[in-house]
Amino acid sequence: MAQSMRRGDPTYVLGDDMGKVTGFLEIDRFDRRYAPASERIRNYKEFVLPISEEAVREQGARCMDCGIPFCHNGCPVNNQIPDWNDLVYRNNWQEASRNLHSTNNFPEFTGRICPAPCESACTLNINDAPVAIKTIECSIVDHAFANGWVKPERFADATGKRVAVIGSGPAGMACAQQLARAGHEVHVYEKNAKPGGLLRYGIPDFKMEKHLIDRRVEQMEGEGVVFRCNTSVGIDVTGEDLVKEYDAVVLAGGAEKPRDLPVPGRELHGVHYAMDFLPQQNRRVGHEALTTNDPILATGKHVVVIGGGDTGSDCIGTSIRQGALSVTQLEIMPEPPVRENKMLTWPDWPLKLRTSSSHEEGANRDFSVLTKAFEGDKDGNVRAMRCVKVDGKFQEQEGSTFELKAELVLLAMGFVSPVPEGLIASLGVALDRRGNVVADQKSYGSSVAKVYACGDMRRGQSLVVWAIREGRQAAHAVDKALMGQTVLPR
Repeated sequence: MAQSMRRGDPTYVLGDDMGKVTGFLEIDRFDRRYAPASERIRNYKEFVLPISEEAVREQGARCMDCGIPFCHNGCPVNNQIPDWNDLVYRNNWQEASRNLHSTNNFPEFTGRICPAPCESACTLNINDAPVAIKTIECSIVDHAFANGWVKPERFADATGKRVAVIGSGPAGMACAQQLARAGHEVHVYEKNAKPGGLLRYGIPDFKMEKHLIDRRVEQMEGEGVVFRCNTSVGIDVTGEDLVKEYDAVVLAGGAEKPRDLPVPGRELHGVHYAMDFLPQQNRRVGHEALTTNDPILATGKHVVVIGGGDTGSDCIGTSIRQGALSVTQLEIMPEPPVRENKMLTWPDWPLKLRTSSSHEEGANRDFSVLTKAFEGDKDGNVRAMRCVKVDGKFQEQEGSTFELKAELVLLAMGFVSPVPEGLIASLGVALDRRGNVVADQKSYGSSVAKVYACGDMRRGQSLVVWAIREGRQAAHAVDKALMGQTVLPR
């Protein structure tokens, strides 16, 4: 696991062949299960039940070591999946951890919340029985922490260069860790009380407990990274000052501008963005003070979640745990097929009906629904929604209007761009037509000298695994720009 490289040293290459050639024929797919819904909705703890070490090794033995490993195509961080599958099968957990960490700074995050496009790309997914890659990944890193193998690392002497990373989500954390290991002095600026970005304040604890972030922050601090929390760049300190003070500034603040629903009644009390709702509960669980005097709670209410993605699913699970009377999720898109046509989609990520653990806890789902208006009571509180069914071209179907009781409405329709006010406006960086910071995928440099951008702030709303990839690649680009060469991987 330790990256004991110095500038110019060769990198490690794994050379052994796979051990269990017939494993995929002899062993069935077996994966982690969930604790019963009746138990897990009583708290905010993780409820995925790990499988035994022996079972994980057997799942590693199922890897076919394909001539063309399509799982690589599905993995944005380029995990060497067949290699560490084989290492697990051979019971070499420490080397598996080293291999896994060579491409992914935070596999305990991706092993819990990544949707696993690698498994969709697995050759065995042609028969709907892919290798349990996500479970193996999570088991490796949990094994590494349990055995004390994850320690602070540096593989270069101090360079004397100083870098500011704005945002401590997965992109910012990955970028900062890589740059610190390359010998730079790295300061991470975070507007919230603790590091983690949406990992801490957006992802519910029942999907990923926050002590996982804390132990990585501790490792990074041991590597020299300085976290400056409760500091909003653009308010508490200007972007221009950071550009003057540091040799490089990396924008990794995410895409936090939510998509709105401008229909009549939008101003009613009880209609909120998902990211006004979810962070409040995460702060309660983390014993942090709320940043508002207007608490948003689903307790005893009929809740409607608008938006069918992961954020909507998180709103469902949180609402159920808060004691909602009912939870309904609306999606404007047509209901996708239960099964994809593998001949048309594999090894790409397929569009199909996905039922999350939160859906299984008691939510109703309705597709092809357009919200026309919110209706309120005399006190200005939302009480109902007026909706209509639409066809595949989003045209309203005649006679399909209906009303839905709603005492709390959560807008979870995605994010359109980074927040343009404040930091971005003051720096004057160029934006694309969607409002993202313009920067290519090689240099990651913005239109302003010394300023770089990565993660959702550059590419738009995406997955945690893409954020980690971009943070790592941005670190590579920054190190090369500062030093003229780099040993950091892309």
